[in-house]
Order: sequence, then structure tokens, then C-alpha cells
Amino acid sequence: MLVKVFTGCWNGDPARLPLTEGVMLAWVPPEKFPSMTILPSTRALLEQHAAEHSPAGIAATPPAKASSGTALNVVGVHLCLERDGQVLLGLRHPDSAYAGGSWHVLAGHWEAESATDCLVREAYEEAGLVIDTADVDLVHIVHMRDQPTDRPRIQLFFRASRWAGTPELREPDKCVRWEWWNVKDLPDPIVPYTRAAIEGIRAGRIYTELGWGR
Repeated sequence: MLVKVFTGCWNGDPARLPLTEGVMLAWVPPEKFPSMTILPSTRALLEQHAAEHSPAGIAATPPAKASSGTALNVVGVHLCLERDGQVLLGLRHPDSAYAGGSWHVLAGHWEAESATDCLVREAYEEAGLVIDTADVDLVHIVHMRDQPTDRPRIQLFFRASRWAGTPELREPDKCVRWEWWNVKDLPDPIVPYTRAAIEGIRAGRIYTELGWGR
């Protein structure tokens, strides 16, 4: 299969770009490639491009090895909305890039903002719910990775003591319906770390680890 790749020049701030896919845009120097989770074919292409386009036509210096123990974590922010012993879950669209056809709490990725501001923004964008940051509390943290080669993820779960509005389908390409479920009888399939977080909250635990080989 042939893949055509285009290059261009731009000197802007990636944090100001509207993000419709993925979780983050950033400038990355070639020496950082070894510490990043990249498809081998993509890594080879980037390293070849860096070598062929180094200043004054000089071959690029081989990338330095990443320092051991250093890894960037993806941060996810989640709303564990509870009412009369029930929790609000959304059924992911079957074509969703992540967890298609599974139940999940309202969630989003941090975008250079405070975690509570992210939560408030996502609650409104995804479900039309209005929440004040003063009314949310952190109730659980999941530190996880799906595969040994994946970037680790820190999943923050917040509870809102009050909110305004009724859950709406505002992003039907991601979520096909919202439903309240008894916390003691969660649906299946449900995102595994979501189940772990809800069960941890019920048990009074603040922290869960998943996928670290123990």
C-alpha cells in the first residue's frame, strides 16, 4: 500500500488549534521520537524526513535514548454523576474510535485547562449539563495502560453535588443515548476502567491501578 505524505511550514501555537481528533497537538523535536509511542512505519518516516531536512543539509544527529522512567501520561477527565443510587452512563456510538458499543461515563481529555474547567466544558458540550466548578469533587483516580507499549493514562473521576439541565444527545456521533443505571447493577459491556472506578468509589477507595502487570 502506498501512502502519500505532505509536508509544510508553519510557526504557530498548536495549543490554539481546534482539536477534532486525538488528545493533543505539540511541537516535537526529532530527539524525542524514541520516547514516544509511534507506529514503527511512522517513526521511520519521521526520522528519514528529519535526516534529509536537517539545517544546511547536514545529516541529523542520531536521536538520543529516552531517559529511563520518563513517560508522558494522557489525562482523562470524567463525570461520575449520581442520583438516587444511580449513575449516568452514555452508550458509545458503535463506530467510535474508542470503546464503540460500550457504556461509559461522560468524559473528555484535558486541553491545556484546569481539570475542573475541562469537566464543566465537556459536561455542557456532550450532554448540555451546566455545572459549577465549586460543586465538583475528585472521588477517584485510575492510573492505567491498555498495553505495555501504550502511553500510560491518568483518569480523573469527579462527582458533582448539583447541576442544571437534563442529559441531551449533543454529540450523536460519539454517544447514542444517556441512561441512569443502578450502581449495583452496571450494564455490560462497560468500559473496564469505568467499572473499576465506580466500584472503587462505592468501596471508598480513591485510587486504582490497571494494566501494570500486578
